[in-house]
Amino acid sequence: MGEYGSDRGQGEGQLRPDGQAEIGPQAAIEGAARALAAGELVLLPTETVYGLGADAANPTAVAAIFAAKGRPRFNPLIAHVADLETAARIAMLDDRALALAQAFWPGPLTLVAPIRDTEAVCDLARAGLDTVAIRLPGHPLARAVLAAFGGAVVAPSANRSGRPSPTTHADAVSETGEACAVTLDGGPCEVGLESTVVAVLDGPPRLLRPGAVTRAQLEAVVGPLAEAADDARRSPGRMALHYAPDAPVRIDAAGPQAGEAFLAFGPWPDGEGVFNLSPTGDLAEAAAKLFSYLRAADRTHPVGIAVATIPDQGLGEAINDRLRRAAGFIG
Repeated sequence: MGEYGSDRGQGEGQLRPDGQAEIGPQAAIEGAARALAAGELVLLPTETVYGLGADAANPTAVAAIFAAKGRPRFNPLIAHVADLETAARIAMLDDRALALAQAFWPGPLTLVAPIRDTEAVCDLARAGLDTVAIRLPGHPLARAVLAAFGGAVVAPSANRSGRPSPTTHADAVSETGEACAVTLDGGPCEVGLESTVVAVLDGPPRLLRPGAVTRAQLEAVVGPLAEAADDARRSPGRMALHYAPDAPVRIDAAGPQAGEAFLAFGPWPDGEGVFNLSPTGDLAEAAAKLFSYLRAADRTHPVGIAVATIPDQGLGEAINDRLRRAAGFIG
């Protein structure tokens, strides 16, 4: 694990009294960007909380976030970008979204908008939804890493599930630092509260999660906000449904019945309509493939989709949670 800032005592990644960034060695920033590009995790400071960062386009890297946090749920994750231009390439930002971005970015506001580039933020990061949660963080060190990386980075809070979000480098390292190739010390988080989340879709903008940008501030820009309603599932930090295929889903199946596609797990013979989530029984691989394989199976127009039993431990808990929802047992 690499890190810079705290051990060297040079204030790297802090803000100077004049408010300008004192980023520290460019090599450290470039090292974090290289780690992200290699599919590794990076502990990243933002003005809200410390995040556990991964390449948003890489489902295996995203799956590693869920594993590192423990007892995961496949909620949509926020895609962090370096500038508005990158956000507009990834998401379809209408006039209201652009007005909010221009008013509050960089800063603790996340916009939920229709996805434009599905490869830039993978299915797993979006929880299989047709929308993306996106923001431009205010912390200069985070922005420097994002600019060096060049793509979107998902970075949910760096705590293990069920624990408070870390707002210092030391707390973040104690929570999930062992899972990271690089940790960056940006000092204490200025906001210390997860970002406000607003959906800008059909109808009036909806407040999905309150945060540091207040309702009054938002309404001064876009007018009255509606409540979350059905769009709550599109926000991080809320219960979210993943992609549900058209074909009915049958879970804990010993094998396919006539006309069914089959999502296997572990050793299983190849064949027509068989999609093996992980021939070796690797839960991280299965998590990374889950949404894309459900879609692929659905495109064969089967009478149903049977899914093998997935161990209900580690990432398996999250996989089974999503499968039970797809099968209609939850939500």
